[in-house]
Amino acid sequence: MIATLLAGLLLVSAGDIPVKDGEKIAFLGDSITQGGMGPTGYVTLVIQGLKANGITATAIGAGISGHKSNDMLARLQRDVIDKKPDWMTLSCGVNDVWHGAKGVPLDQYKQNITQIVEKAQAAGIKVVILTATMITENPEEPNNQKLAAYNDFLRELAREKKCLLAELNGAMQKDLAAREKAGQKRGKLLTSDGVHMNPFGNVMMATGILRGFGLDDAQISKATEAFLDIPSGASASVPLTLREYAALEAAAAKEGKSIQEFVKAAVEKLVAEKK
Repeated sequence: MIATLLAGLLLVSAGDIPVKDGEKIAFLGDSITQGGMGPTGYVTLVIQGLKANGITATAIGAGISGHKSNDMLARLQRDVIDKKPDWMTLSCGVNDVWHGAKGVPLDQYKQNITQIVEKAQAAGIKVVILTATMITENPEEPNNQKLAAYNDFLRELAREKKCLLAELNGAMQKDLAAREKAGQKRGKLLTSDGVHMNPFGNVMMATGILRGFGLDDAQISKATEAFLDIPSGASASVPLTLREYAALEAAAAKEGKSIQEFVKAAVEKLVAEKK
């Protein structure tokens, strides 16, 4: 079904990136997108991935926690159109389903999303539709079963309105299945809480969006290599006793370093030895 739908999309040949140097991309969405503006968020990674391939683009953050399709439609003019971006990515669907009785039924969701796309296109903004990511990492969970119809609509709308499509739900399911096959346990493999992305989930989203923009495997490889070197790209919290912390502090002081500098140097040495 997906292959059939893709046939009618605004086609971009692999490797032919439609985003041009100096263009602006608005990222419309909910808390996942709001968090995506952070130093390790998917929005930041998309911009860095384009930069790694010679394209300097500017991100306009338009994500607000808890927002559903009706909320995004209400603020589209203020948060997107008035800022005159060249592109808009649309990430919407999780809260419409996840909020249950306070969510947005499918028929109203269809109307809201269609209006968002039409209004953006009427303003000369090119739209990239993102299929909604999962609600918990279990595809059999009732909310994910309900979300499937919302994502089917997004795929159909992308074909009808000739928008680019980033198949994030499919990418997330594929990534989770691969990690599970490798022996990892679902729950927080790509998310911090089943919904909001952890660093690996942000990479998954950014990669899916870059593929939606038409980047080929070689260009994706350049992008993911750039992701690895973003400062504060990941953090690790290790429980220590006071005795262990005091020993670490003493070792760092002996080298004239702070604990953070000492640990970072040790990790950099370990990574260099493994190359």
